[in-house]
Amino acid sequence: MKAIQIYEVGGPEALQYSDVPVPDPGEGEVRIKVAAVGINFIDIYHRKGLYPIQAPFTPGSEASGVVDALGPGVETFREGDRVAYAMVRGSYSEYVTVPAAKLVHVPADIDLRLAAAAMLQGLTTHYLVMSTYPVSQDDTALVYAAAGGVGHMLIQAIRHLGGRVIAVTSTEEKAALVRANGVEDIILYTQTDLVEETLRMTGAKGVDVVYESVGKTTFEKSLNCLRPRGMLVLYGQSSGPVPPLDPQELNRKGSLFLTRPTLGHYMQTPEELNWRAGDLFEWIRSGVLEIRIDQEYPLSEAAEAHRYLEGGLSKGKLLLIP
Repeated sequence: MKAIQIYEVGGPEALQYSDVPVPDPGEGEVRIKVAAVGINFIDIYHRKGLYPIQAPFTPGSEASGVVDALGPGVETFREGDRVAYAMVRGSYSEYVTVPAAKLVHVPADIDLRLAAAAMLQGLTTHYLVMSTYPVSQDDTALVYAAAGGVGHMLIQAIRHLGGRVIAVTSTEEKAALVRANGVEDIILYTQTDLVEETLRMTGAKGVDVVYESVGKTTFEKSLNCLRPRGMLVLYGQSSGPVPPLDPQELNRKGSLFLTRPTLGHYMQTPEELNWRAGDLFEWIRSGVLEIRIDQEYPLSEAAEAHRYLEGGLSKGKLLLIP
């Protein structure tokens, strides 16, 4: 079979289209014939070696497909089932083996490409708004990278739950995408003072929650945008890790809450995973979430897809099609 292999970390050219053996499913595993692979920025970090992995390896952690073979002890899936997953590495491939406990069934009325595009960012959105800070009626949320993949979904989910969104983005072009998503309260952080604008928009009260994915360059500002007892949800760090923080700062700024969550800790059991995926597919089916697929590339063109994503050109999800 064909798969993308990384033999030595580096630029996009490190993604080698290679022949590798078809994997056999082990105990509790399922083999999947892959239909579509979701590309995520963490794949670039793995390719560059920022998050080291023993080489050679196949990147990618999100895909959909059809069950091709079952390992011993698997009772929840059958051959031919339509499935999807996130947070299991090795997706840039024609076939993958995945623990059955990490898989979800894809409903018949959800396209497999859509499922691959939705899993990682959709499940992230679900845990952020349903569990980390459960958004309720009249909450106001500050959302960073509002035109990006998670940001796009966060806006829709927050508004569905009755919350107000103040969107943070960098350019007028991205602001237009946010407006098309139903949000008028937009802060162009490259042109105006983020904290002053947030306080102005909230009548000096501050927001209930900040969904922060930038990290180092905005962390202090995010704390200053919160109301007393508000929560900073730091779920990403695209500008780098934040500096050390004296917990007394949270006291001085209003008895604030700070959390640094990750998806893996919010889908620790099959029951929790299936709850989140069930809600996600229902949100897609009912129109609560619109999933933007920007480009689809053949598996052999994974390097070109990485160049496109790394160049900041993406306006939605990128997929690889084996």
